[in-house]
Parts: sequence; structure tokens; C-alpha cells
Amino acid sequence: MEILAFGVQADERPLLERAFAGHHDIHCLDVFLTEDTAPIAAGHEAISTSVNAILDARVLRLLAAGGTSMIAQRSTGFNNIDLDVAEELGLTVARVSSYSPYSVAEFAWTLAMAVNRRIVRASGRTREFDFRLDGLMGRDLRGRTAGVLGTGKIGEAFTRIAHGFGMHLLGWDIAENPACVELGMRYVDKDELLAASDLISLHLPLLPATQHLIGRDALRAMKDDAILVNSSRGGLVDTDALVTELRKGRFTGVGLDVYEAEAGLFFLDKSLEPLQDDTLARLVTFPNVLVTSHQAYYTEDAVGQIVDATVRNVDDYAAGRHSENVLVPAAPPGTA
Repeated sequence: MEILAFGVQADERPLLERAFAGHHDIHCLDVFLTEDTAPIAAGHEAISTSVNAILDARVLRLLAAGGTSMIAQRSTGFNNIDLDVAEELGLTVARVSSYSPYSVAEFAWTLAMAVNRRIVRASGRTREFDFRLDGLMGRDLRGRTAGVLGTGKIGEAFTRIAHGFGMHLLGWDIAENPACVELGMRYVDKDELLAASDLISLHLPLLPATQHLIGRDALRAMKDDAILVNSSRGGLVDTDALVTELRKGRFTGVGLDVYEAEAGLFFLDKSLEPLQDDTLARLVTFPNVLVTSHQAYYTEDAVGQIVDATVRNVDDYAAGRHSENVLVPAAPPGTA
């Protein structure tokens, strides 16, 4: 079977080609799957997509009309896929249910430390041989409070690092993680966590219930000198509300690896084009904000695990097997 892979990064391509060798042929494209590019998949029974692909009803119908019956998404998140329509069309959809949680947790801490210690500003100054310390003062994190919203595998990894820093630990989730409790985490309601935490990190899936979880009221509940980090999904934060609070001079720092309108921007070179997103353009002007382009997962270890899981997903589809990675199983014969 020949697999057509959309949105493949240059570093990712050799990993995909090596992993699929001896299993299936794979053709890698750097373009992302959208309504405009979906016709390229015609004649391919299986395709692979990235987290920023657009798999709405229109795209899924185009894929199905072109003969595609299996979609292997190279990410854990799947909020970009209309699963109901996929099921209606008889499409099998699989994702990567887990990969190295340390990749994201460590990057979240990289963002937190970078904004706390003004690393971007300091680096820019020293490149111009300006070695002053004015405006670069940070804070010790030992003894301060870290609030972790979402304490699954990634949240737990983040918590372990916070524990290593000697921080007090607050958590919020639908269920307590015993490993986090053992580290000294105290589970509280969201409002208490927001009000008491010096550092807040988000490690939640994007669902209807979590859309804009950090909105106007949540942001106003946070300390004026808090640090906010989001390495999970952009839609967890109401960016317009965040800009409003930043304009008031609030927050020591904000580190964002994701953005709610990142599709069509992140993973692409837009440096020679006028930026049409006014909210993002305003956001990156704040000296206490650091925005990166959804790279928290992007380590050799994590991407290697994602690629290996994608190969297994395609193998399982070809063999008629199911795993925990399958979001929409293959339709029974004659029902699609």
C-alpha cells in the first residue's frame, strides 16, 4: 500500500521513510491537508496527517470520494477531525495515543524559565553587545507555587520537574493522579489554583468543556505577577482576553507554544508576507510574551515514537486489527 503523508517536516521525513521501509511505500508532502490539497490524495487508500491538518466535513468527503478509507494522524490531539462525519463515511481514523511526555513537559519548563529569566530579551541585547542587566530581573521558583491544570502523563512529568525545583504543588483535574499526590500535590478547585499559583501550566485536551478554559474571568483571577504557560492546545486560552490583560501590564511572563488560530500559520514560513492575524501580531509585541510554533513535542525521541505508532496504525488497518489508537473503526462490509 502507498501512504500519502501530508505536512511532513524536513526533520521528520527520513524518520518516516525509514520506519515505513519494509511495511508500506510512503510519499511525503510538505503541504498540509486542506480543502485545496485534499484532491492530491485521490487514489490513496491510506493517508497520514499532521496536527494542523484541516479534517472537517468538506475535506473528509473529498478524501472519501477520492478513495481514501484510512487516516493516520501523527499526533495525540484530534480536535481537528470531524469524527462523526468520518464514521458516517466509513473512514478509519487512528491517532498516536501517547508519546514521550517529557518532550512537552521539558519544553513547557523551557518556556517558563525563558520568560521568568528574560532569556529572549537578554539574548537580543548581547547580540548587539549590550550587556546591561536593566529589566532582566527574574525570580527564584523554589518555595513558590506551581499550578498544573491537567495531571495526566505530561502534567505528571511537569509536576516532577516542579517538585525538583522545590515548589509547592497544586493540581486540577477530573481525577487525582496518585503519583502527583505522592510528590506533595494538593488538588483544589480551578479558582483556588488560579488565585494561588505563581506559575500555571496547561496540560489538557481541547474539548467543548475546555474551550477558552483560561478566559477573561480566569485571567483576572490570576496573580498580576503570575507566569502562564500553554504547551497543550491553543483553544484552551482566549487569546483576545489575554491580550487585554497584557495591555494592563499584568503577568511576569506568558509562554505559548500553541495558538488557537495557528492552522495555516504554524509550521509555515510567513516571514515575507504581511501577517493577517491582528491578535497574534499584537501578542508577539509584548516583551514578556514568548510564542513558539507548536514545537514542544519536537524531539528525536517523541517524533520517533509518533512515527513508529503511525506505522503500527497503518499495519493494524491493513490487517484488520484494532488498538487503543483507533478513534473511528473501519465500517463493517456493506455499511459504508
